[in-house]
Amino acid sequence: MIAIDKQMDGALLEVEISGRLTAEEYETTLVPAVEAALAEHDRIRVVAILWQEFEGFDLGAAWADTKMGLSHWSGFDRIALVTDTGWIKGSARVFAPLMPCPVQVFELAEAEEARRWIRESLGAVHFVDLGGPGLMVQLVGKLEPAVIEAAEEDLEAEIRARDGFRLLLDLTEFDGWHGLSALMAHASLVRDHSGMVEKAAVVGDSAWQHMAQRVMSNFLKAETRFFDSTGIERAKKWLKDG
Repeated sequence: MIAIDKQMDGALLEVEISGRLTAEEYETTLVPAVEAALAEHDRIRVVAILWQEFEGFDLGAAWADTKMGLSHWSGFDRIALVTDTGWIKGSARVFAPLMPCPVQVFELAEAEEARRWIRESLGAVHFVDLGGPGLMVQLVGKLEPAVIEAAEEDLEAEIRARDGFRLLLDLTEFDGWHGLSALMAHASLVRDHSGMVEKAAVVGDSAWQHMAQRVMSNFLKAETRFFDSTGIERAKKWLKDG
């Protein structure tokens, strides 16, 4: 059985499933609800709760699930999966990095936490004017595609507002990306603006962040340097010099 509760003006669907899910239920209940939501919103969020009575999918429902996922690949903004079923949790965690949106798995006892997570904003990009051509870009938390896309217009406005562009990239509170699409969106943003950077300082504490600076130095025409979090003032000074 499927029960669907529409929230946030239809941009959020809470889907509760129990018993054995058939292709007929999937096609007549879930698919129309998703397509109706996507007709009104570019992207939607979904909380899927598989109760203890859930017995799995029949073959037809599994195929219907695959078809819907492929046909609406870019239409999901975030998915929370709530279940105690081991094989479903394991499969979701394996495929989550390949999904076009953030996917988080919760146990049934964490249903309220899942509801909070589905509504909250994930990650942030902050801009701090350092004077002259200097701009500090702070990446916070785990970034999702929508956050990166929203930051692109602000970044372009910041670059246009200054004579030259020297970048201080603060990664001290950055935890990575939610899904492959977020990583690809970030890579595209960096690629599109790489030729504008005159000088770049990267601030962080992790080995992978230091590696990111080394990778950056290979495709930026600008001089780059890494500083740990205690050296942020030295990074600002280095950026201004020369």
